[in-house]
Amino acid sequence: MKPEFHIEPEVVYRKRKSHHAPHHGGAWKIAYADFVTAMMAFFMLMWILGATDEDQRKGIADYFTPTVIQMKNSGGSNGVLGGRSLRSDDGVAVHAALTGPRPASNTGGGGGGPLEAETASQDKKVNPGNSRAADQERFRMVERIIAARLAGDPTVKGLKGQIRFVRVHDGLRIDMVERADFAMFGVGNSVFSVAALAMVHSVAATVAATPNRLTVRGHTDSLAFAAGGAADTATNNWTLSSARADATRRALTAAGVDTRRFRRIEGVSDTDPYNPADRSDPRNRRISVTLLYKDA
Repeated sequence: MKPEFHIEPEVVYRKRKSHHAPHHGGAWKIAYADFVTAMMAFFMLMWILGATDEDQRKGIADYFTPTVIQMKNSGGSNGVLGGRSLRSDDGVAVHAALTGPRPASNTGGGGGGPLEAETASQDKKVNPGNSRAADQERFRMVERIIAARLAGDPTVKGLKGQIRFVRVHDGLRIDMVERADFAMFGVGNSVFSVAALAMVHSVAATVAATPNRLTVRGHTDSLAFAAGGAADTATNNWTLSSARADATRRALTAAGVDTRRFRRIEGVSDTDPYNPADRSDPRNRRISVTLLYKDA
């Protein structure tokens, strides 16, 4: 019997040669990075629009608005105004004294004089023959700038809600109000806390750039003093509110507000409460700074 032979079929493996795509370089990475950066900026913009109100957005816009730099007469570009003056209709500081601290002479008494004369022409440009309308426009600017200062300063950012703007018969009243967890002064004295002093300086930095005269009023709650808190003692809520009003005047003056602009400093104790329903409400303890109409 003959043996059987099986011939295995020959299998040939051919390895397919791969063809790599041509090298395109790293240009796409740069384009992608630009896209991601643009998207991040877009989402940050949307977040800012959602987290701020109209006054804050106006203040931010004013801060980044380009201004004309005058080498000799510029009022400076540091701060929210960015070189602008509240008294100039086109937003360019017409003189350093209009936007910076007042001259060193702080011993004047009655007001008027050069301080008022400097801005008479500007008010006529804003609204000829109608100084009250010019004051109202200035008050709106003051509100926006103070709100922007508080929002942009981390020292006082949490105190934004403690400043209230109220239009009154005499002008614009700026109330600086206490709350349960924030006291502007020490207990029973007229010494500012660090945060409260920074808040007053934020107000002063804006108010100093206006020509309007000022009144300062101190308020207390109805809580009596612990040690013999009778009304006829040497220290009571009347003397305390007056001392706090004068302390505010001194803080405003130190921050650049001319002494001649103060028309009245007064303490009213607890006679004009913020919350009449609760005479012990911390919000009744406050300081009111009123920018007066020029024709008041």
